[in-house]
Amino acid sequence: MPINYKPTTPSRRNMSAPTFEEVTKFTPEKSLITVKKKHAGRNSYGRITVRHKGGGNKIKYRIVDFKRQDAKANTVVGVEYDPNRSAYIALLQNEEGEKSYIIAPVGLTDGDKVFSGADADIKPGNTLPVANIPVGTFIHNIELYPGKGGQLVRAAGAAAQLMAKENGAAQVRLPSGEVRVIRLDCKATIGQVGNIEHDTVKIGKAGKTRHKGVRPHVRGSVMNPCDHPHGGGEGRSPIGRPSPVTPWGKPTMGYKTRDKKARTNKFIVKRRNDR
Repeated sequence: MPINYKPTTPSRRNMSAPTFEEVTKFTPEKSLITVKKKHAGRNSYGRITVRHKGGGNKIKYRIVDFKRQDAKANTVVGVEYDPNRSAYIALLQNEEGEKSYIIAPVGLTDGDKVFSGADADIKPGNTLPVANIPVGTFIHNIELYPGKGGQLVRAAGAAAQLMAKENGAAQVRLPSGEVRVIRLDCKATIGQVGNIEHDTVKIGKAGKTRHKGVRPHVRGSVMNPCDHPHGGGEGRSPIGRPSPVTPWGKPTMGYKTRDKKARTNKFIVKRRNDR
């Protein structure tokens, strides 16, 4: 469980912090970090395309191996905190001294051996082709295209379940409830992503959000009509519309934005919100 502070100040009353019990290494591997520039929600033209971004602590990017192509035995050197993601990362070292980072699953600790390949055991941290994983196994870091690297199920506490194999493909139930078809030659890692209690931590004060690079959000109802469709009126007024909209007039609160002709629709067996 997260640490709950004593209410010595108003913000401390509602604040909690992670215990970092899984973390065993507190400094990153210098050979596996690189510069991470800040763009604050700007696109290649310098225009803001995502609002409410800017500031935040200076962080370095950790180069994480999502492809897991190293077939040699790798030993876990330590589990680290990563400021770029909600999950923890594990530092591996193979027999030749080469090091790499992977997403740390639940139960992976210092000294454990992890393998990647079709003949690897069904143990947390091992990576296998989906064809070699038994039905019912919980997996994460799942590839969508063979050799591209894991793209699905990488957040803290997330796990997908291999539901079936038929017609040369596998059906995987994702954390959202969506059931998706995955090719059998795509790789996946066994186990559940670590840092399960990430979603139970209470931020407690605005300052901690600013440290993450998130700027204040202003309600549309307190703006002027020229700035937001909800704005205007005398005093506190309703939005004056059947449902809320974005600053650009697009419906929100359940409005579907997925392309009905999307090429990947054929891979979705069951949508996450289907009954």
